[in-house]
Amino acid sequence: MKENFIYILSNKNRKVLYIGVTSNLLKRIEEHKNGIGSIFTKKYNVHDLLYVEEFNDINLAIKREKQLKNWNKAWEWNLIKETNPNLIDLYDQL
Repeated sequence: MKENFIYILSNKNRKVLYIGVTSNLLKRIEEHKNGIGSIFTKKYNVHDLLYVEEFNDINLAIKREKQLKNWNKAWEWNLIKETNPNLIDLYDQL
């Protein structure tokens, strides 16, 4: 089965969040870290991976991404802190 992911990135000051979806998490995060992930992440230096969810179905991943993007920031931060309370960059764990 193909793996699909939603992920949340932040900048080093943890002031900005970016939510994305991908079928190749390692490649996508590397793109963000190298400034080619998106205009938004490049502009705001958003490249620290704080949260990941895995899905077998890309449609479910896209649905979850849209759901999270409609949440308020406090809910997003609470979700991140449930699995990553120290807000470390999870990139090295991929």
